[in-house]
Amino acid sequence: MDKKSSSGLGKNRLYAAAAGMSRSFFEYVTFVRQPLKKKFTLFSAGVLFWILVISSISISALVCLGRESGGTLQYFIPQDRAAQLIIMDIQDLRVDGYRLERAPSMQSIMRINGESTSGIKDIGQVLYAMGHGGSVNDFNAEDDLVSRFSIEAARGPGKAFVKNMSGLMYGIKAGLGNISGIKLKTLNSKAGTGRLEKALAVYDASISKAIALAGEYSRKISADYSADPRNIRTYTSFALLVLSVAILMSILLLIVFTTAISNAVINPVKTVTGQIQSLSRGYIDISKRIETVSQDEIGRLAIDFNALMETMDSITKFKKAIEEDDDLADVYSRLGAEFKYYGFDGFTIYEVANSQNKMKPVYPLAHSGAEISCNPEILENCFLCRAKKTGHVVSSIEYTGICKYFLQGAEMDHICVPMMVGGSAGGVVQFLAEKSGMNALHKEAIQGWLNAARRYMEESIPVIETKRLMATLKESALKDALTGLHNRRFLQECAESLVAGALRRGKHIGLIMGDIDFFKQVNDIYGHNTGDSLLKETAEILKKSVRAADLVIRFGGEEFLIVLMDVSEGESAGIAEKIREKMEANKFKVADGTLKKTISLGISEFPLDAESLWHCIKFADVALYEAKNSGRNRCVRFAREMWKDEQF
Repeated sequence: MDKKSSSGLGKNRLYAAAAGMSRSFFEYVTFVRQPLKKKFTLFSAGVLFWILVISSISISALVCLGRESGGTLQYFIPQDRAAQLIIMDIQDLRVDGYRLERAPSMQSIMRINGESTSGIKDIGQVLYAMGHGGSVNDFNAEDDLVSRFSIEAARGPGKAFVKNMSGLMYGIKAGLGNISGIKLKTLNSKAGTGRLEKALAVYDASISKAIALAGEYSRKISADYSADPRNIRTYTSFALLVLSVAILMSILLLIVFTTAISNAVINPVKTVTGQIQSLSRGYIDISKRIETVSQDEIGRLAIDFNALMETMDSITKFKKAIEEDDDLADVYSRLGAEFKYYGFDGFTIYEVANSQNKMKPVYPLAHSGAEISCNPEILENCFLCRAKKTGHVVSSIEYTGICKYFLQGAEMDHICVPMMVGGSAGGVVQFLAEKSGMNALHKEAIQGWLNAARRYMEESIPVIETKRLMATLKESALKDALTGLHNRRFLQECAESLVAGALRRGKHIGLIMGDIDFFKQVNDIYGHNTGDSLLKETAEILKKSVRAADLVIRFGGEEFLIVLMDVSEGESAGIAEKIREKMEANKFKVADGTLKKTISLGISEFPLDAESLWHCIKFADVALYEAKNSGRNRCVRFAREMWKDEQF
């Protein structure tokens, strides 16, 4: 061999060695030669590194943006928001002026004055916060607090706005007082109408001036805010550029490493996936096994797949069946059949009602409190059940006498398994085994049966909870959450059957529509919590005043409907009077003592007053309207002459 050939061969070997070293280095840095667990550990570390890099850049950009935009956001936006609140409150005051003009009574005038005074007070509080800095409360139309935000003291034009608006508010307040005074003097006569219109015109002009002032200030704030963010845009553009570069680099590296790791995993897996694909093309033969080609993670995957195929078909059919079952009894029955299939003859399924701290046996259906293997006290206090309380499996096989509420400890062992839903036990399954003949082999067999049974329990838990939730939702949709009474939707669903039953029996249905007198005053004076308590106590009075077969319905707000079943003609009026007397005699507790309230009641009877139940309900409402108009705290029976106007 000449020197030239020898030199060429040496160069080829050198290139080959260099290529081999490069390939080895690439495989090393891309984790190709690492075990599967180490591959993904290192890959996760790399992803975490780039997450930290991108997060650091993002946080730095946000800090810069916050420094630049903080002053703008903390001053201009709250100031503008406060100005808008003032505009809305002033518009409400304009409406109050016209309401005063049309007020029919002294009570109405006093109520409107109270609401207007509250609105002026709210505006004054906002103006004070704008002038001195502080917190501003934002209320909705029902006087509920929607939000609270902080505001800095006004600068420059803002101080002038606060000063000028405060002066205008004194004029608006005086204008309201003037309108109220004229209206009170001319309440029952047309004299002074010109003075009232003149006062209203002056008041409206003050309102318009105030709205214009607030609108002008809001536009000034918006203009200043729009001119400020030039520096913010500069920082934003720079931050987006840096962040885009970092994200692009991370995506490129992620693609490279993901491709390398995927190839390292996919090639060995092809043998396993080939077997899986052959099964997926046709009938799944669970007796067919995937050949184990290695002892590493891929080999273990083949073993696990074979085990999975044996149970997948059975569990899939089971879950489909219980999802299509009509009620929970069928689900519990199927679950019990699976327990029997896996070797358990003695067992009890308990359902837990967490809201009531109770539990009850639901399978087998023949069980009662006297037949269960535990102390019946657990049915009334589910936290006495150790499995329910701890959320862990409780086994007397592992620890004798672990549960003091198990009554058959001398003859039987028990394994209690909680059915966990959202961190709490929604049910408990108690498996029983005779102590006689219990040995290590039997214990191992029981553990195998238990593992299989728990797989079916895990599949059934979501279905059981969903069916329980649907039943609960259906019940709650038909009841009023505050009082526990039936709601109007319940009446709509059962009205047809009520009418059919009454007509079939040849009986009457009494309808009493009741409304608490001056209920709004309770909310205004004592607060909505006291109002809610009054509604709940009234509901109890109504329920105790009628029979169990009668219906008490919260019809809306402070209005109740009592449906009296199978009453004689005229009997409803006597029951209504009894309700009125009980309501009048009752003393409701309030913060500073007791309160006495009355109720007005309107009465009609089906089918005496109309052939439609809903028409009779409307007639009871008309009678209630008459009771209100004639002085309240009285019962009025509907009469045809009350049906006067189309407004009813």
